[in-house]
Amino acid sequence: QVQLVESGGGLVQAGGSLRLSCAASGRTFSSYVMGWFRQAPGKEREFVAAISRIGKRTYYDDSVKGRFTISRENAKNTVYLQMNSLKPEDTAVYYCAADPRDMGSSTYRWSGEYDYWGQGTQVTVSS
Repeated sequence: QVQLVESGGGLVQAGGSLRLSCAASGRTFSSYVMGWFRQAPGKEREFVAAISRIGKRTYYDDSVKGRFTISRENAKNTVYLQMNSLKPEDTAVYYCAADPRDMGSSTYRWSGEYDYWGQGTQVTVSS
């Protein structure tokens, strides 16, 4: 069991930056693949980024590639999402999630692979 708490959301102008953090409880953080997802009003939850258990491999949706960076500090039980060059279409509630199975990178963008979810943090980008 792991509990996840996101922070760092807020209101920012287009072109600005935000850094989201997700703090995890428990001693086995390094055994989880970690992902970030987002959900805009009236839309389904979508994959944003994922990072392997020791952080050597990262994966991004095409919509954020080159603008967002996912990273993790296993010693601090924390995963981050650095978001640069933000656009109004990035406005959403952002969730971090933990995948305990690691069935391979082809599964990382599937929300069903993640057993644990945070409560979400709102990111609003004004034009």
